[in-house]
Amino acid sequence: MPETTLMLSEEVREALDARRPVVALESTIIAHGLPRPRNLAVAEELETLVRGAGAVPATIAVLDGRAHVGLGKDELERIATDRGVRKFGHRDLAPALAAGASGATTVSATAFLAARAGIRVFATGGLGGVHREWSVTQDESADLRLLARTGITVVCAGVKSILDVPATLQRLETLGVGVIGYGTGHFPGFYLSSSGLPVDWTVRTPEEVADVMRAQEALGGPDTALIVARPVPEDEQLDPALHDRVLAEALDECRERGIGGQAVTPFLLDFLMKRTGGASLEANLAAVRGNVRLAARIAAAL
Repeated sequence: MPETTLMLSEEVREALDARRPVVALESTIIAHGLPRPRNLAVAEELETLVRGAGAVPATIAVLDGRAHVGLGKDELERIATDRGVRKFGHRDLAPALAAGASGATTVSATAFLAARAGIRVFATGGLGGVHREWSVTQDESADLRLLARTGITVVCAGVKSILDVPATLQRLETLGVGVIGYGTGHFPGFYLSSSGLPVDWTVRTPEEVADVMRAQEALGGPDTALIVARPVPEDEQLDPALHDRVLAEALDECRERGIGGQAVTPFLLDFLMKRTGGASLEANLAAVRGNVRLAARIAAAL
């Protein structure tokens, strides 16, 4: 990628050159995942949490046809307040850069750009995955294939619980993407501490995650992501009974309205937020905060 296309902030460039810990952060949660003006406050909070844990934050976005790795105050505010900011996955990057467009980056775009910049750890909320009724819709997030060919460690709270979680885990296995539970023997359920599905491997410290990363690098196999699945604490999760009831209502509403494609995920997440009185949003933010802290500790352990 040409130097003029990938723009590293001075802080991020200096940290990478000095081999200091850096954590990548996505920008879609800022532009499209949170209500204004709280989104800007959360964006600043997440960067503060990374710094407080001893690492440098690198929030990633595309502005005026340039991919920025690390945003300044004005750039972060623009992502949070400009309603014309689009949502870019990995496949959107080339046309967006060619057209001089601006957009927030999803998991796939953030992971790709972070890895190109030399960043090894990325923190997010929940991954995309295989959608329910896949056999009919063939709807699967681009996150999965991108992570199957990108060498980066992703700290997350599992995959979004609106998805087909068992099918997503099966797909990750097929694609050769490593999954380890952080302090848990079960795969997290995004808003919930557990999806009820087991993980094959469990680690309990940032140093153990770093050891896995070093072993993966030493093996010299294909570049694939390592997913570190950290559950939201039980006292901060969404009430499981409320989650299951409202999600069932959301799925019924989605079918009745004939909503499909890229519109499904934002519709379901918005439905859950409204019908749970904002409790789903708070559980999501609790997960993201914990993931960001852990990612910074992992980056420091390297």
